[in-house]
Amino acid sequence: MKEEKIKKEKMPKEKKAKKEKVKKDKETSKFVQKIKKKWLINGTKTLILILLIIAVFIAINVGVQSLDLTPIDLTQEKLYTLTDESKERVKNIDKDVNIYFVGYSDDNSNLSLAKQYKDANERIIAEAVDAGSRPDLVEKYGIETESSGIIVECGEHSKVLTEDELYTYDSTTYEQVSIAEEKLTSAILSVTADKTPKVYFLEGYSDFSLNENMYYLSIYLENEIMEVNTLNILSTGNVPDDCDTLVITSPTKDFDDVAVTAITDYINKGGNILWLNAAMATSVELPNVNKILALYGVNPFEVGIIRETDTSKMISGSPDLIIPTLGYSEITEDLYSEGLIFANPTKININEDQLTSLNVEETDILTTSEGSYFRTDFTNSSDSAVEGEESTSFVVGAQLEKTIQEATNTDTTEETETTEQTPAITSTLIIYGENYFTSDYQLTQNSQYPSIELAYNKDLVLNSLAYLTDREEDITARKSTSTVTYTATEQQDTVVRIIIFAVPAVIILVGLIVWQKRRRKK
Repeated sequence: MKEEKIKKEKMPKEKKAKKEKVKKDKETSKFVQKIKKKWLINGTKTLILILLIIAVFIAINVGVQSLDLTPIDLTQEKLYTLTDESKERVKNIDKDVNIYFVGYSDDNSNLSLAKQYKDANERIIAEAVDAGSRPDLVEKYGIETESSGIIVECGEHSKVLTEDELYTYDSTTYEQVSIAEEKLTSAILSVTADKTPKVYFLEGYSDFSLNENMYYLSIYLENEIMEVNTLNILSTGNVPDDCDTLVITSPTKDFDDVAVTAITDYINKGGNILWLNAAMATSVELPNVNKILALYGVNPFEVGIIRETDTSKMISGSPDLIIPTLGYSEITEDLYSEGLIFANPTKININEDQLTSLNVEETDILTTSEGSYFRTDFTNSSDSAVEGEESTSFVVGAQLEKTIQEATNTDTTEETETTEQTPAITSTLIIYGENYFTSDYQLTQNSQYPSIELAYNKDLVLNSLAYLTDREEDITARKSTSTVTYTATEQQDTVVRIIIFAVPAVIILVGLIVWQKRRRKK
């Protein structure tokens, strides 16, 4: 009896629900029928409906644009999204920065990128401006009315970028490479920085120079917060007082006495040095060069190259292309060993016994595997060490900090018993047993990429310079600026083709069928 009673109670509820559903379906059907009869049959009303839909679509787009949302970036390397590193570097800026894109449209991809700085710091504003409406900017910064330019302005400090400066060109792969984020971030930090570090490249003693075969490095350096100069020490007679870091590249000619004196004085004042030394194929007497190295406990370089036997530490099975192991250092803590390639490196001979007496503290930055060996006989084509060849883990990158003067406490007055501390004077040498990774030389004549080593190693050299110029905030793993080529799978390619071709074709076909049926009804 109870079960029958429960069933009777459920029946009215179920019937009521069904009736409501039928009623809603009828109302929906009536609405659709009204649209069909009153709008779609009548051509004028159909046109009005289409225009109304288009108007709604445009209104939604305008509304979304006014929200200034961060664009969705589906590229693997997030080429159109501001990296966390850039946001971190600008978030604490306490000055107003205006980025004017003169002569650009609002939908420009680089402008969209620049607007993302506001997410990290509200004081950084990017906007597109018309040259005609802002003649003051055109006149002040020399931008021609018909041309375009990007002005990064902070108070009295400013920097003008052109569209061409946001890209570089790979002459081997014929690809355009975007460096927009590095340029914009560098410009923002440059105009807000209290001091711009100065880096000098020593000239006259090496085959490596910025003007000739280190062009790609010069491009990357221009994107950093530093002023880069060349130094002819025989002309100046000294290292300039404003030099924050002196760069010495693979000396093939011995230093003159003037250079030895000038560089020694620079070191004793606390000057820093980045030293890049390629392997030596022939013996060259460089006594004055070795005098400078000896100040940090580094012995003369030897003729020979390091070769690997560990296949996980080489590229494409080539023992000459080595992937060094990263040591613990501020310079390398954000890098990945798979992104470093050294070609034919040489070993750095550090005299461990002399470091204490020289007041030098050593940190290994890069080393090779225990199975690597040092080859001096270049006629030997064997891929393993032979009798007499040194086989061990070699240092190919090192940081040597030399204390010139210890910090001291000085009594100022006997009455107040106060003391004043004199800071220590230190000189840091960062040295690598490789120079080609900063050059424009190709790995092979058939190499697909120019300066492939620099492409992989640029963060290493840029981080080293950032450390030496006391700009630790610039030590980071920078976004790759290479273009991305996407290859779809066969299934993905099929889906894309269906979306592009089949779907529109079906829509058109259905439209024609419906149109023919309506004509027949008439």
